[in-house]
Amino acid sequence: MKRGIVYKLFLLTTMLCVLILATIFVGQTIFFKQFYINKKVGDLESNLTVFEKEYQKNSHDMTKIQQLVRDFTDENNAWITILDQSGHLKHEDDFYIEVQLHEDYQTMVGLKTIKVPLYVIDGENPVQLSESLLKNSQVNLIGILKESQLTPIEMIIENETYTNPNLLEKSLTYRNNLLYKKIGRPREKLKELYASNENSDMVHLEGKIISFQFPQSNNLSIIYSNLLFLEQIKDFQNKILLNELDFQNFTTQQSNYVQNDIKYKILITKSDETNSYIFSMASLQPVDEAVQMIEEYYIYIVAFVFILILLASFYYSVKIAKPLLRINRTTEKIANLDFSETIAVHSQDEIGDLSRNINVLSNRLSMYIDQLQQDIEKEKKLENTRKEFISGVSHELKTPISIMKSCITILRGNVANHKKEYYFDALEQEVDKMDLLIIDMLELAKYESGTYKMQMDAFYIHSLLEEICQKLMPEIEQKQLRVETHLLQIEVVANQRRIEQVLMNFLTNAIRYSPAQESIIVAIEAEGKQVRISVENKGAQIEKDHLEKIWERFYRIDASRKRSEGGTGLGLAISKNILMLHGVEYGVCNTSDGVEFYFYLPIKE
Repeated sequence: MKRGIVYKLFLLTTMLCVLILATIFVGQTIFFKQFYINKKVGDLESNLTVFEKEYQKNSHDMTKIQQLVRDFTDENNAWITILDQSGHLKHEDDFYIEVQLHEDYQTMVGLKTIKVPLYVIDGENPVQLSESLLKNSQVNLIGILKESQLTPIEMIIENETYTNPNLLEKSLTYRNNLLYKKIGRPREKLKELYASNENSDMVHLEGKIISFQFPQSNNLSIIYSNLLFLEQIKDFQNKILLNELDFQNFTTQQSNYVQNDIKYKILITKSDETNSYIFSMASLQPVDEAVQMIEEYYIYIVAFVFILILLASFYYSVKIAKPLLRINRTTEKIANLDFSETIAVHSQDEIGDLSRNINVLSNRLSMYIDQLQQDIEKEKKLENTRKEFISGVSHELKTPISIMKSCITILRGNVANHKKEYYFDALEQEVDKMDLLIIDMLELAKYESGTYKMQMDAFYIHSLLEEICQKLMPEIEQKQLRVETHLLQIEVVANQRRIEQVLMNFLTNAIRYSPAQESIIVAIEAEGKQVRISVENKGAQIEKDHLEKIWERFYRIDASRKRSEGGTGLGLAISKNILMLHGVEYGVCNTSDGVEFYFYLPIKE
């Protein structure tokens, strides 16, 4: 049972709207979060690359570095900092103590003094350590020493002159908790290393504090208050110190971190030119908030879609006559033999069936009429070829037949017996001319029929020209002509036999119309992906009115059509058709002191 078109369009619109709504809902609730993360990470990686390049240019300009960090943070809603090869903050030399080592330890590590970064120390408020870090306080350190940089694992500060009623002891112990947990009881670990004489970067040092520095309110020191970011930096730093990274193949490293149900993305890239790491961390919390808001907003979208469906149904009811009007307009054009328009309605109802039938009828009528027109044009062309063939043959055979008839009459009447051989020779020459004429006419008719297919092959054009010149050398020497050749060794794509025929015609004409002791110039020139072949003869030029007509069959420049010059009058017409079948450019032009025939052929790639 067929359904009405309005009902079907209503149903289709409803299903389409519901499908789009469902697709958007599923996409935003399931795939949007992952899309956002991928986009966020992709943008972060791209901007991190830009940051690295700018940092390389301005690695010695602290003001510019501060500006780069602020811009990156504002644009990407992410934190960023630069670490040195040991994983320490590279441009944060404002939170440390300087320790003068005791003499025994100076000898052991080869350093008199050493700076100890304090941001790696954990505590309730590490910045307030200034109360216990007075000059000349004794300090006992256990840490990892790399490239004259000590990363403390445990630090004990003692000051005999310092008293604090809130402290029961005069010594304060501070630890790098992450590193302390990874190594596990560093003092016992040191004893094991010393006992086994095993080489290690872990050292135990003692000395006194000679100076200390604490962060001021500048643009970079804010990183010390960002404990979450600082914790991840310390974790990466510990991996470097404990040789847990593949430094040879280190490129951009990504990792995920979750705290309090908030996801973070960490990106670390290595800058070989500045011997540093660029450490960035971004929160992915906004996407969760956005998805939650979208889910609450869907009630409004559903209401809008329902209204849209009602409006669409009303529109279909009003515009139901439009397909019928289009069918009427198309059938009117078909009645006037215009098949350019087809009906775009495709359905299973009555209008759809009618549309398809009209389209099929239009296509078939168009195909049959086109085929009929092609057959008529082909028949007309063949008829014109036959007429021209008969007309040309009758015109060209008239003269040789008259000559042969006269010779036969003379021989039959026994007139001038002493010239009998002369008249037999004349008869033979005329028969040869008629034979050559008929061969040329048949060949020309074959080319003009439109059914001949030219077979292409590759050959060297200069070799063909040299061969043709050698064949025509007796005629050239007979008129005492000179042949100048300007040839290039180039392989072309064409029908070698037919191109030989064209060149033979051009050179024969050049010999025929060149005055004695003149020059014939044969040249090959490369022009891009084509090659230009030309034959120029010195002598009388061709009038402009005759330049295009000389390609016509039986056309001779002299009005009397003298046969004494030789030829059938078909050579250039045959050459024209051969070149047209090759689809190449050809022509004739007057030079400063002669006439040049030329044509082009494609070069083999």
